[in-house]
Amino acid sequence: MFGPLIPAIAGGGVLKSILLLLSVMGWMDSDGQTYKILFQVGDAPLYFLPLLVAITTANKLKVNTLVALSAVGALLLPNMSAMLTEGAELFGFTVRSIAYPYQVFPAILTVLLYAQVEKLFTRISPKIIRVFFVPMMSLLITVPIALLLLGPLGYTLGEGFTKIILAVFDTVGWVAVALLAAVLPFLVSVGMHKALLPYAINALSVGGRELLYMPASLAHNIAESGACFAVAIRTKDRRLRATSISAGISALFGITEPALYGVTLQHKKVLWSVMAGSLVGGAFVGIVGLQAFVAVGPGLASLSMFISEELPRNIWNAVIGLLIAFAVSFAVALLLFKDQAAKAADKATAEGEAAPVRAEREQHKLAGTLQASETFKSPAIGEQIPLSEVNDEVFSTKAMGEGIAIVPSVGELYAPVDGRIEMVFGKKHAIAMSTAGGAELLFHVGIDTVRLKGKHFDPQVQAGDTVKAGDLLMKFDPEQIAAEGYDPVVLTIVTSKDKYAVDVANLKKVGRQDTLMTVTALTN
Repeated sequence: MFGPLIPAIAGGGVLKSILLLLSVMGWMDSDGQTYKILFQVGDAPLYFLPLLVAITTANKLKVNTLVALSAVGALLLPNMSAMLTEGAELFGFTVRSIAYPYQVFPAILTVLLYAQVEKLFTRISPKIIRVFFVPMMSLLITVPIALLLLGPLGYTLGEGFTKIILAVFDTVGWVAVALLAAVLPFLVSVGMHKALLPYAINALSVGGRELLYMPASLAHNIAESGACFAVAIRTKDRRLRATSISAGISALFGITEPALYGVTLQHKKVLWSVMAGSLVGGAFVGIVGLQAFVAVGPGLASLSMFISEELPRNIWNAVIGLLIAFAVSFAVALLLFKDQAAKAADKATAEGEAAPVRAEREQHKLAGTLQASETFKSPAIGEQIPLSEVNDEVFSTKAMGEGIAIVPSVGELYAPVDGRIEMVFGKKHAIAMSTAGGAELLFHVGIDTVRLKGKHFDPQVQAGDTVKAGDLLMKFDPEQIAAEGYDPVVLTIVTSKDKYAVDVANLKKVGRQDTLMTVTALTN
């Protein structure tokens, strides 16, 4: 629900921070009408945050978006706000006066209730009157309950959530920022960092500042960049060098998935380097009390998110924290990292064989290159969609690699090619496999389905199994997954993207016999 909100919130927030920067530098008058109008433009996404949340929640729950928007919009009506301020009663009960603009949780609770009411009346009402009867009854029931109960409950929940986080911060201080920054590589890799978005957005929309998640993210993002650039200097593998440079640039600007999946998680010592840079950088920004004023991925281009008229040193603290995180991760990675070619050369020298010959032999062995193209059948029965349309940035941006996305009509996952099962994830929603030719695949059923903790998934294989094309890998229940609020899309990703060219066919309805992908080794 919160991921799709980020572009609007970030765009508006960065606009406000740039206006503030222009004002501080004396290039724009903060009392002028142009400044005030543009500042209101930047503030609009946060002011109307309840409406944006209503849309994303309704989309997640697969209910009528416009009616859900209307239900939440009723809480923001100017006349409604005026009545609540003056004191209002509904059915004899006093309605609490709450300013609902900028709020998150009242909108979520309202749409959650609306979804249940809509489904109830859709089920029991005659089809001929459903078009007006279901929305009418849904609004009639949802809005009064929201005004009397859910709105105040959500407001209190949001305040309490933020106070708890801040209380933890006040108790352990900078240690919380440092530790969070150090573990962010693991949280981001499984998508669990999104659990902190409600807190961050609520803290920014209510208090105007955030001093835990965004500062920790700055340290982590820049540490990823520093480690990648160190790997680019140390490695002799041209593909790894190219991947490291592009991923390092991406992380420098706040997008860490290419660095995480392309470099960090594939090399243990690089991961240690990132954690070291994140820990030290996080400790610094925690000690100085760095505060963020915009919800956007912290990076070089978005440093204006730390500008404050009341805290002129805040932006300089962000710059210093950035430099510390980069320098520490770069230095540690430069010291620790040793690529496979260098290891092979050392081994050859120790055994008395000519190092260049042995290194080259090991390089080819480790690459696991295909001798010819491999064709992949459809891993599921259903409707193929472009990977770019998948509702998860890690997959849609192809940060993990190129692949196939299928909306399943049957809850079965099949091997698209001969290979070996390398891992069945503990939550049962994903399987890793290597093909006979050496390509590495990830099968991932659903978006964020790690949170189901294995419910509705039944793997039919285990690590070490050899499988043939068409063998059943997993049974799952797409209807129950959807009912739990998760997208059941089936993803097949070629994760060893730097070694293979991937050509994906563009079909619609697909079955087990359809060829959907061709994978060809890239020459060194």
